[in-house]
Amino acid sequence: MPVPHSGKCWSSKSAVEKKIRGAKSVRVRAEAEHLSAAMVDREEEDKNKGECTREKMEEFVEVANKLADAAGTIIRKYFRTRFDIIDKADTSPVTIADRAAEEAMRTILAECFPTHAIYGEEGGLKLPEGGAKYTWVLDPIDGTKSFITGKPVFGTLIALVREGVPVLGVIDQPVLRERWIGRQGHATTMNGNNIHSRSSCTALENAYLYTTSPHLFGKSAEEAFIRVRNQVKIPLYGCDCYAYGLLAAGFVDLVVESGLKPYDFLALVPVVEGAGGVITDWHGQRLQWFPDTDLPSAGSKVFEVIAAGSANLHKAAVTALAWR
Repeated sequence: MPVPHSGKCWSSKSAVEKKIRGAKSVRVRAEAEHLSAAMVDREEEDKNKGECTREKMEEFVEVANKLADAAGTIIRKYFRTRFDIIDKADTSPVTIADRAAEEAMRTILAECFPTHAIYGEEGGLKLPEGGAKYTWVLDPIDGTKSFITGKPVFGTLIALVREGVPVLGVIDQPVLRERWIGRQGHATTMNGNNIHSRSSCTALENAYLYTTSPHLFGKSAEEAFIRVRNQVKIPLYGCDCYAYGLLAAGFVDLVVESGLKPYDFLALVPVVEGAGGVITDWHGQRLQWFPDTDLPSAGSKVFEVIAAGSANLHKAAVTALAWR
């Protein structure tokens, strides 16, 4: 269920800072300053590890919830109603709901984090001069074809990438009001409850497999996919990002897709990993994305993605893909 918010950007003042300001004695002030210095050291250590501090992550999650709430309000307004459908240059459809939802999220981010970069499917990349350590990656409606045909398996994808690594991911299904949140170093939640992938499935012959459509693969990718499809227990189609949420919740074992853009998969990484699953490219390499060098405006770089509920199943699937 969507989380209520105050309408203002998240802000906090640490207990240590308050203690310093309110200290009545030299001893208490010295103690508080010592703790403050320790916190700075821990933040520097986290920075060197490429991780977010706990306080920063709480702030990011709060804003990510606001983004999902804002997008969901707009999307529900248009779901199963009549509206114009526009074909983009790559023939994929876009609607007023896609564009309005992304614009709403961009407005919130510009207010809350003006120094962060933003990359959205509809609005492209906005990169501050000199670059940015953090980039928000937005797909307002992942699965627009499902949206326009009235099938509620699309979702809003929100990712926060820190120096190439996705550290926060949200999958939000606004019609069913289901929300997955994955964040680096924490268990994935669905509507506030911890979830776990189905780690007991370790062999392809027992796996339930999803892909959005068999028609989205190029020739060589299709051949690789068929090598996996022919070995699984049940192949299924048509779930868009929702399949990854089902995998994280333990209902699906494997998702294999090709030709994805950064906004299609970056939010999925923390969700799947935080649930105990594995998500990589078809070579088994970690999924990363650097807006400074990957030039998303060119639109030419795509990714092959595979997610599995267990490490053994992932290894078997990567072996079966035998990707070039």
